[in-house]
Amino acid sequence: MMKELPLCPVEVSLMMIGDKWKVLILRELMAGTKRFGEIMDAINGVSQKVLTQKLREMESDGLLNRVAYAEIPPRVEYSLTDLGRSLGPVLDSLKAWGEVYRKVESAP
Repeated sequence: MMKELPLCPVEVSLMMIGDKWKVLILRELMAGTKRFGEIMDAINGVSQKVLTQKLREMESDGLLNRVAYAEIPPRVEYSLTDLGRSLGPVLDSLKAWGEVYRKVESAP
């Protein structure tokens, strides 16, 4: 079942990553595959419930892969798909802009 997407490409992009938590999840997974607990520890302030919800949404949107291993205790790993990795330049631009903004705001 295909999603009905807006005509505006910017709006489409914001639908996929316009959430604070999703951008931070992407940031963490750009470095490689991580387990749920590693992501949780790296993102300050996110609850387990919200992280689970955002990971499911991102998996559904095709941005990340979830692999569950049949082990005791259970192990689940998350990694970016090619589509998710293609957001690297977007995150780099956000980082660069944030660095400039911090300098401007902290200047006397």
